[in-house]
Amino acid sequence: MLEAIDIHADALKRAALTAGPAARVPNCPKWTVHDLVAHIAFVHGFAVGLAVNRPVKPEPPADWDDVLGWWDGQRLALREALAKDPEAPAFSPYPGFEVTVGDWTRRMAHETAIHRLDAESALDDVPPTRFEPGFANDGIDEFLTYLTPRFGRKADIRVTTPERTWTLGAPNAEVEGAADDVYRALWGRPHQASVTGDLAPLAAP
Repeated sequence: MLEAIDIHADALKRAALTAGPAARVPNCPKWTVHDLVAHIAFVHGFAVGLAVNRPVKPEPPADWDDVLGWWDGQRLALREALAKDPEAPAFSPYPGFEVTVGDWTRRMAHETAIHRLDAESALDDVPPTRFEPGFANDGIDEFLTYLTPRFGRKADIRVTTPERTWTLGAPNAEVEGAADDVYRALWGRPHQASVTGDLAPLAAP
Protein backbone atom coordinates (compact mmCIF):
# COMPACT_ATOMS: atom_id res chain seq x y z
CA MET A 1 0.00 0.00 0.00
CA LEU A 2 2.93 2.37 0.51
CA GLU A 3 3.84 1.87 -3.13
CA ALA A 4 0.23 2.55 -4.13
CA ILE A 5 0.35 5.93 -2.37
CA ASP A 6 3.45 6.85 -4.38
CA ILE A 7 2.00 5.63 -7.69
CA HIS A 8 -1.31 7.45 -7.34
CA ALA A 9 0.20 10.63 -5.85
CA ASP A 10 2.67 10.83 -8.73
CA ALA A 11 -0.13 10.36 -11.28
CA LEU A 12 -2.28 12.95 -9.49
CA LYS A 13 0.56 15.48 -9.57
CA ARG A 14 1.28 14.85 -13.25
CA ALA A 15 -2.36 15.44 -14.11
CA ALA A 16 -2.55 18.54 -11.92
CA LEU A 17 0.51 20.09 -13.53
CA THR A 18 -0.81 19.35 -17.01
CA ALA A 19 -4.29 20.71 -16.30
CA GLY A 20 -3.08 23.79 -14.41
CA PRO A 21 -4.32 25.27 -11.15
CA ALA A 22 -7.34 27.09 -12.57
CA ALA A 23 -8.81 24.08 -14.38
CA ARG A 24 -12.18 22.89 -13.15
CA VAL A 25 -12.50 19.35 -11.74
CA PRO A 26 -15.56 17.69 -13.32
CA ASN A 27 -15.59 14.91 -10.71
CA CYS A 28 -15.79 17.58 -7.96
CA PRO A 29 -17.63 20.50 -9.59
CA LYS A 30 -16.99 22.95 -6.74
CA TRP A 31 -13.21 22.54 -7.02
CA THR A 32 -10.41 23.79 -9.20
CA VAL A 33 -7.24 21.74 -9.57
CA HIS A 34 -5.64 24.12 -7.06
CA ASP A 35 -8.39 23.26 -4.55
CA LEU A 36 -7.85 19.55 -5.17
CA VAL A 37 -4.09 19.73 -4.65
CA ALA A 38 -4.51 21.80 -1.48
CA HIS A 39 -6.96 19.18 -0.20
CA ILE A 40 -4.74 16.16 -0.83
CA ALA A 41 -1.74 18.05 0.58
CA PHE A 42 -3.74 18.75 3.74
CA VAL A 43 -4.90 15.14 4.00
CA HIS A 44 -1.39 13.76 3.64
CA GLY A 45 -0.07 16.24 6.19
CA PHE A 46 -2.92 15.46 8.59
CA ALA A 47 -2.28 11.72 8.25
CA VAL A 48 1.36 12.21 9.24
CA GLY A 49 0.28 13.45 12.66
CA LEU A 50 -2.32 10.71 13.07
CA ALA A 51 0.17 7.97 12.20
CA VAL A 52 2.61 9.15 14.89
CA ASN A 53 -0.11 9.88 17.48
CA ARG A 54 0.48 13.64 17.38
CA PRO A 55 -2.57 14.99 15.53
CA VAL A 56 -2.30 18.46 14.04
CA LYS A 57 -4.27 20.31 11.37
CA PRO A 58 -1.68 21.54 8.86
CA GLU A 59 -2.21 24.65 6.77
CA PRO A 60 -0.99 24.26 3.19
CA PRO A 61 0.38 27.45 1.61
CA ALA A 62 -1.99 29.40 -0.60
CA ASP A 63 0.38 29.92 -3.56
CA TRP A 64 0.28 27.22 -6.26
CA ASP A 65 4.03 26.65 -6.48
CA ASP A 66 4.38 26.74 -2.71
CA VAL A 67 1.61 24.21 -2.10
CA LEU A 68 3.16 21.83 -4.63
CA GLY A 69 6.51 21.97 -2.83
CA TRP A 70 4.87 21.71 0.58
CA TRP A 71 2.94 18.65 -0.56
CA ASP A 72 6.15 16.98 -1.73
CA GLY A 73 7.52 17.41 1.78
CA GLN A 74 4.39 16.01 3.38
CA ARG A 75 4.54 12.98 1.08
CA LEU A 76 8.06 12.21 2.26
CA ALA A 77 7.02 12.67 5.89
CA LEU A 78 3.98 10.45 5.33
CA ARG A 79 6.06 7.64 3.87
CA GLU A 80 8.39 7.79 6.88
CA ALA A 81 5.49 7.86 9.34
CA LEU A 82 3.80 4.87 7.71
CA ALA A 83 6.98 2.79 7.35
CA LYS A 84 6.49 1.35 10.83
CA ASP A 85 4.88 -1.78 12.18
CA PRO A 86 1.45 -1.76 10.51
CA GLU A 87 -0.06 -3.12 13.73
CA ALA A 88 1.27 -0.20 15.79
CA PRO A 89 -1.54 1.90 17.29
CA ALA A 90 -2.19 5.30 15.73
CA PHE A 91 -4.44 8.20 16.60
CA SER A 92 -8.11 7.59 15.86
CA PRO A 93 -10.46 10.47 15.01
CA TYR A 94 -13.35 7.98 15.11
CA PRO A 95 -14.84 7.74 18.63
CA GLY A 96 -15.05 4.14 19.78
CA PHE A 97 -12.82 2.76 17.02
CA GLU A 98 -9.14 1.92 17.30
CA VAL A 99 -6.84 2.62 14.35
CA THR A 100 -3.42 1.25 13.40
CA VAL A 101 -0.62 2.54 11.23
CA GLY A 102 -1.66 -0.06 8.66
CA ASP A 103 -5.18 1.37 8.63
CA TRP A 104 -3.81 4.81 7.78
CA THR A 105 -1.61 3.37 5.06
CA ARG A 106 -4.65 1.73 3.48
CA ARG A 107 -6.75 4.88 3.94
CA MET A 108 -4.16 7.10 2.27
CA ALA A 109 -3.73 4.68 -0.64
CA HIS A 110 -7.42 4.81 -1.47
CA GLU A 111 -7.83 8.52 -0.71
CA THR A 112 -5.01 9.27 -3.11
CA ALA A 113 -6.28 6.88 -5.80
CA ILE A 114 -9.75 8.41 -5.84
CA HIS A 115 -8.36 11.94 -6.02
CA ARG A 116 -6.04 10.82 -8.82
CA LEU A 117 -9.21 10.16 -10.83
CA ASP A 118 -10.41 13.65 -9.94
CA ALA A 119 -7.21 15.28 -11.17
CA GLU A 120 -7.32 13.26 -14.38
CA SER A 121 -10.93 14.31 -14.95
CA ALA A 122 -9.66 17.90 -15.32
CA LEU A 123 -7.56 17.00 -18.37
CA ASP A 124 -8.72 17.69 -21.92
CA ASP A 125 -7.73 14.13 -22.79
CA VAL A 126 -8.78 11.99 -19.80
CA PRO A 127 -6.56 8.89 -19.59
CA PRO A 128 -8.20 5.44 -19.50
CA THR A 129 -7.07 4.71 -15.95
CA ARG A 130 -8.33 1.40 -14.56
CA PHE A 131 -7.51 0.01 -11.12
CA GLU A 132 -6.58 -3.65 -11.03
CA PRO A 133 -9.16 -5.91 -9.31
CA GLY A 134 -7.10 -6.62 -6.19
CA PHE A 135 -6.69 -2.92 -5.39
CA ALA A 136 -10.26 -1.99 -6.34
CA ASN A 137 -11.77 -4.82 -4.29
CA ASP A 138 -9.68 -3.74 -1.32
CA GLY A 139 -10.99 -0.21 -1.79
CA ILE A 140 -14.57 -1.48 -1.85
CA ASP A 141 -13.94 -3.47 1.32
CA GLU A 142 -12.35 -0.47 3.03
CA PHE A 143 -15.31 1.73 2.08
CA LEU A 144 -17.95 -0.74 3.28
CA THR A 145 -16.39 -2.36 6.34
CA TYR A 146 -13.99 0.33 7.57
CA LEU A 147 -15.18 3.80 6.59
CA THR A 148 -18.95 3.31 6.62
CA PRO A 149 -19.23 2.35 10.32
CA ARG A 150 -16.67 4.97 11.35
CA PHE A 151 -18.67 7.68 9.61
CA GLY A 152 -21.78 6.46 11.43
CA ARG A 153 -23.47 5.31 8.23
CA LYS A 154 -25.90 2.39 8.18
CA ALA A 155 -25.05 0.09 5.30
CA ASP A 156 -28.00 -1.87 3.88
CA ILE A 157 -26.45 -2.95 0.62
CA ARG A 158 -25.29 -5.86 -1.49
CA VAL A 159 -22.18 -5.27 -3.56
CA THR A 160 -20.95 -7.76 -6.13
CA THR A 161 -17.82 -7.89 -8.26
CA PRO A 162 -16.55 -10.90 -10.22
CA GLU A 163 -14.21 -11.65 -7.32
CA ARG A 164 -16.24 -10.89 -4.17
CA THR A 165 -19.67 -10.22 -2.69
CA TRP A 166 -20.50 -8.06 0.34
CA THR A 167 -23.92 -8.18 1.99
CA LEU A 168 -24.49 -5.66 4.76
CA GLY A 169 -27.73 -5.28 6.70
CA ALA A 170 -31.01 -5.86 4.92
CA PRO A 171 -30.07 -4.71 1.41
CA ASN A 172 -32.23 -1.99 -0.12
CA ALA A 173 -29.53 -1.07 -2.64
CA GLU A 174 -27.33 -3.17 -4.90
CA VAL A 175 -24.20 -2.41 -6.88
CA GLU A 176 -22.74 -4.88 -9.36
CA GLY A 177 -19.98 -4.72 -11.94
CA ALA A 178 -16.25 -4.83 -12.47
CA ALA A 179 -14.36 -4.02 -9.28
CA ASP A 180 -13.01 -0.78 -10.77
CA ASP A 181 -16.51 0.45 -11.60
CA VAL A 182 -18.03 -0.56 -8.28
CA TYR A 183 -15.17 1.18 -6.45
CA ARG A 184 -15.90 4.39 -8.37
CA ALA A 185 -19.66 4.06 -7.85
CA LEU A 186 -19.33 3.85 -4.06
CA TRP A 187 -17.18 6.98 -4.11
CA GLY A 188 -19.63 8.82 -6.35
CA ARG A 189 -17.31 8.98 -9.36
CA PRO A 190 -18.28 8.25 -12.98
CA HIS A 191 -18.66 4.51 -13.49
CA GLN A 192 -20.30 1.77 -15.51
CA ALA A 193 -21.55 -0.37 -12.63
CA SER A 194 -25.18 -1.43 -12.30
CA VAL A 195 -26.81 0.41 -9.39
CA THR A 196 -30.23 -0.33 -7.91
CA GLY A 197 -31.51 1.82 -5.07
CA ASP A 198 -30.05 4.93 -3.46
CA LEU A 199 -26.37 5.11 -2.52
CA ALA A 200 -26.66 8.59 -0.99
CA PRO A 201 -26.96 7.29 2.61
CA LEU A 202 -23.48 5.79 2.25
CA ALA A 203 -21.82 8.94 0.91
CA ALA A 204 -18.66 9.88 2.74
CA PRO A 205 -18.68 13.38 4.24
